Amino acid sequence: MDWDNARIFLGIYRVGTLRGAATLLQVDQATVGRRLAAMEQSLGARLFLRTPAGYVPTPAGELAFTAAERMELAADQLQRQMQGIDDRLCGVVRVAATDTMAKHYLFIALQRLRALHPDIRVVMSTSTQLSNLTRREADLAVRTLRPSSPDLISRHLTRRAVGLYASKSYLKTHGEPQPDTALAGHDLVIYQSSISPSQSEALCGEPTGNARVALEVNSGLMLIEGVRAGLGLGELPTHMADLDPQLVRIWPHRTETYDVWLVLHGDLNRTARVRAVADAIVEVYTENDESLKKRRT
Repeated sequence: MDWDNARIFLGIYRVGTLRGAATLLQVDQATVGRRLAAMEQSLGARLFLRTPAGYVPTPAGELAFTAAERMELAADQLQRQMQGIDDRLCGVVRVAATDTMAKHYLFIALQRLRALHPDIRVVMSTSTQLSNLTRREADLAVRTLRPSSPDLISRHLTRRAVGLYASKSYLKTHGEPQPDTALAGHDLVIYQSSISPSQSEALCGEPTGNARVALEVNSGLMLIEGVRAGLGLGELPTHMADLDPQLVRIWPHRTETYDVWLVLHGDLNRTARVRAVADAIVEVYTENDESLKKRRT
């Protein structure tokens, strides 16, 4: 099976349309159609049913996907291994993180990186969804979940806390919630259930069964902005929300903690440009922790 054809096939399989695969792989749509036809001809089988809803894999297509995915994994591994012996401080490094992490930490790290290594180009993706480092969706990721894959290296960056917050304008209108009332009579700003299912059940240990959900978001920055706008109570990182003059912490004795990890693929651990980015990120988190300790003392 030709790898160029196989990667086109994988794109169609994952996206479901020729146009979507062309966008994903950054080629023109005619090339996608031509490559698919060539692969079907070489295998002597139809790989997709063309339906109004898109391209649906046939039984032969499902079998081809298993083989093509193995080819993809092998190609990605070879590329990572070649990068792993690259000692040049130049080139592209893909970084994945949430928008709040990028704003409060990573941009500082990248400023310093730029001054030291101007030939390193960072491609940043901000999302609450986990990037697949094995498929090279990112070279580095800053996550709140420690990976279980033995192929990935993780370094603990910090432990952070969240608390319950409201805007001054919200409290002026609604007053503070009473403990052990399941937030009766109050509005909430929470993450969408696909991101944080637990927030629809409790915030900082307080059940939310008697509250109304005013806004669901898929972004940390939008969560903070929704609370600042007075749309409801929200569970926010204390190191960010405590510095906002528009926000007031409710029940300061109630808190939840989470860990932050720097994750990269083991094959990239010795790539100079990846290590440079990783070191810059670690340095910023370490300095921030030291600063927070000084404030407490």
